[in-house]
Amino acid sequence: MPSMEIDGIKVAWEGRKMILQVAIENGLEIPHYCYHPGLSIVASCRICLGEIETPDPKDPTKLVKVPKLVPTCQTPAVEGMKVYMKSAKSRANQQAVMEFLLINHPLDCPVCDQAGECQLQDYSYKYGRAESRFLEDKAKKPKKDVGNHILLYSDRCIMCTRCVRFTREISGTSELAVFGRGNREEIDVFPGKPVNNPLSGNVVDICPVGALLDKDFLFTQRVWFLNSTPSVSPMNAGGENIEIQHTEGRIYRIKPRFNKDINKWWISDEARYGFDFVHAADRLRVPERRTGGQHAALTWEEAYGQLADTLRQTVEKHGAGSLLCAVSAFDATEDIFLQIKFVRSIDPQAWLIVPPPRVDGADQVFRNPTTGQATFTLRAEKAPNHRGAEKMFAHFGGNICTLGEISGKNLAAAVISTDPIRPHNVDERLKASAGIATIIRLGMRHAGLYERAALSVPTCSWAEKSGVFENIDGQIQPFTQAIPPLEDTRGTGRIFWDLLGLPGAYTAAGARELMAAAGLAEYANIAEPVGTVKVEEMEFAAL
Repeated sequence: MPSMEIDGIKVAWEGRKMILQVAIENGLEIPHYCYHPGLSIVASCRICLGEIETPDPKDPTKLVKVPKLVPTCQTPAVEGMKVYMKSAKSRANQQAVMEFLLINHPLDCPVCDQAGECQLQDYSYKYGRAESRFLEDKAKKPKKDVGNHILLYSDRCIMCTRCVRFTREISGTSELAVFGRGNREEIDVFPGKPVNNPLSGNVVDICPVGALLDKDFLFTQRVWFLNSTPSVSPMNAGGENIEIQHTEGRIYRIKPRFNKDINKWWISDEARYGFDFVHAADRLRVPERRTGGQHAALTWEEAYGQLADTLRQTVEKHGAGSLLCAVSAFDATEDIFLQIKFVRSIDPQAWLIVPPPRVDGADQVFRNPTTGQATFTLRAEKAPNHRGAEKMFAHFGGNICTLGEISGKNLAAAVISTDPIRPHNVDERLKASAGIATIIRLGMRHAGLYERAALSVPTCSWAEKSGVFENIDGQIQPFTQAIPPLEDTRGTGRIFWDLLGLPGAYTAAGARELMAAAGLAEYANIAEPVGTVKVEEMEFAAL
């Protein structure tokens, strides 16, 4: 493994890497703006320039000092090389670059959404001057609406061109470009072509300053008040890795979490902005019983008793095979396992069904127009855990039917878990089950079968519990509870854990131990998800 020195610290690396990449992978800071591991290298910001000594091609035992500063983001690391980022020459460059960048930058940090996570702030403190020497008027540039979700504050832009390269190389839509020259140079969109591609929110993530801002997050919360929890998106079958950023029980924004095998540094706008259902006004908050067309609140003890008694009495009256267990592909695999286990404990011949997920056309594959390489895939299947549900059906076996076969069964009662994002989507189709006299509905919202259900049980969103989803490629991924459950709601797994009378308090890890003991070995020893890190600390995939 080759090695080199950066400011006297010996570092090693594998493969072909640039100096900046080697430094970051070894935990050393080299300031940079334009560089991003998922984009092409342009070496335009110049703050990463450093002095280097490199082995003499004629005599590798000797080092030759390169006469000028070199961009560490674009200079390959070489065995035996020495890099000096703290030398007088390197420091002078860093200070000069920061002074140039701040000449026309407005002093609006107190009202900027990027404050607290801004590289310009951080580097100004570490590498900038204490006082400005610029006495002339600053160049003033306009604020622009460049997309459904994005605002561009042009006077804050430092022309790193990360956003331009993203729309050219990742989304392949090329809405953004550089217009003008000198101090009149600006990022802008082409006329009539706003940044509304399905990956548009990523340009906000990669902007190192407060130039590109998210309209949905604008002026809603200070970033230093936010907590960040690793999770998996419930919006489609791709299993996009995300960070839920929240405080005081409310989600404020969703950010990408790096996963080199699934979504790399990016997420879709669907995953980013689709969490509104968690805070929907029509959330079901307490268990309810419907009597004479009226809904009456129950305690959880009463709800548990009525749920279990109703199912037992149905089987006693109508015999085995009279129960239907409809699971939701939006529930964690642990939830589905325990739901089926409980219903089958009452009726071993209960019918199982998972309604088919909504599919919007075909998968959308984004490619780099120059190389043709796939950069991101947006899945058409809009359910996060259909594969997990199918796996649980295969495990339990027995009576399994499709949505269209319900009416042909002798069913008297049903336990139905519903879609929390589009509650009517599944519920409306299940209304075909006209022969089912008693419906017990588990769901988040007042919709669909809520008006027909004899018992409505309030459940949590994915953000209010922990568990695992299995994506369309069969990858099992854990997610962690981010916010407390709303009022008196409970997770589906906890509900059926309690109904089964299992010992101790419910945990997703405890449910997976039970699953592993039942022969589902792939659910044993699943590690908790790892939180994200800053872009400059991420792993480096091949560009």
